[in-house]
Amino acid sequence: MKKLLAIGEALIDLIPEETGRALKDVIGFRPAVGGAPANVCGAYSRLGGPSEMITQLGMDPFGDKIIEEFDRYHIGRDYVSRTAEANTSLAFVALKEDGNREFSFYRKPGADMLMSPDRIRREWFEDAFALHFCSVSIGDFSMKEAHKRAICYAEETGTLISFDPNLRFALWPSNEELKTAVDEFLPKANILKISDEELEFLTGKTEIEDALPQLMQGNVRLVIYTKGSKGAQAFTASTKAKAASRKVKAIDTTGAGDAFIGSFLFQLSKDGVSADTLSELSADQLTRYLDFSNRYCGLSVQRNGAIMSYPTLDEMIGEMS
Repeated sequence: MKKLLAIGEALIDLIPEETGRALKDVIGFRPAVGGAPANVCGAYSRLGGPSEMITQLGMDPFGDKIIEEFDRYHIGRDYVSRTAEANTSLAFVALKEDGNREFSFYRKPGADMLMSPDRIRREWFEDAFALHFCSVSIGDFSMKEAHKRAICYAEETGTLISFDPNLRFALWPSNEELKTAVDEFLPKANILKISDEELEFLTGKTEIEDALPQLMQGNVRLVIYTKGSKGAQAFTASTKAKAASRKVKAIDTTGAGDAFIGSFLFQLSKDGVSADTLSELSADQLTRYLDFSNRYCGLSVQRNGAIMSYPTLDEMIGEMS
């Protein structure tokens, strides 16, 4: 299989040791490696695909922990930089009774935000399957320019481009700036993954099919719409598909959306799908991919953490049989 590249933040999630408390009331946290792009690499690698994370970490113990975790879960770190100019980013998380989360970020700035576009190399993309990114790292700082450089190289080399906005409102000066940034980058993607919680903010529409003309613009060829326990849908210009989710007791939904897109990209890579052939996917193929990724998330949310909760391919074979 070809490698998956992801660019953006790798950080430490400080996970509460109890659920059902507001963030201000949590009395204990445990550190876990996170950051949406890193999580996507984690899902892809847990299933057996090669991945490389493009990010920057601080010269601190939390940066060391992330490197160790990458090694443990076979996430490539050849493209990871270190800097003494800022610390590794942190995200404190509180878990509600239903498994949903409350965030507080310590990232003003974080080491990842300061990554220079000059560190991005074209040769990284020459044997890559896809480049994945999110919106957390496309604010008005150096890492945004690194994203633009990476996307340029991906386009030049025919690397598939995947975008999950993964909106984190608390990180932006205003909602308007967040939407402007997403609107700038969205047309550059071949695959757009969007959740039901994000749809109205990004499009002004409450129904996915009404929003598709706004979403399928520029280079977008496939829209994936996730609805948590209500399943997921996928749309190309000529085809649509859906798959239900199995009911499970969610313990921790941290990284669930990343597990979905990481496992979806793994299936596309395994089947040799490229940016040029996305539009040719059949409804049966899309349904199969959606069902697999729904089940992948279903297993993940029954465990704590993000990457550490992701199933292996052997576990998924058992789940699907």
